[in-house]
Amino acid sequence: MEEMLSACRDINRRPSVLAFARSLDMSNTTFRRRYPDLVEEISAHRTTSNDEAVHEPSAHDTLTARNAKLRRRNRELTAALSLAAAQIQYITLENVRLREALEAQEGVTRLNSRSRLR
Repeated sequence: MEEMLSACRDINRRPSVLAFARSLDMSNTTFRRRYPDLVEEISAHRTTSNDEAVHEPSAHDTLTARNAKLRRRNRELTAALSLAAAQIQYITLENVRLREALEAQEGVTRLNSRSRLR
């Protein structure tokens, strides 16, 4: 248990009853039932003073993470928009091709819309 507690201190994490139970190849429930005193000790280490507690990220770290997330989302949306534009172009060209094929098959003659307006 001391090894786990020192490892948690080294990586600045709170100790976990579940992690300790898993390290002993026991289920969480079995461990809690058989060793309630160890559970209390681990729980006490989770609520230690500020020196050993997990530090919250600074405002700068939070903004940096949020900025990175927004940049990733922006890249995803830009890629999706480019794909949508390409699909619209393809569908438009396909529509023109199908109309021309239909008109050729049916023998439709196009009237110039400008000549009708005069």
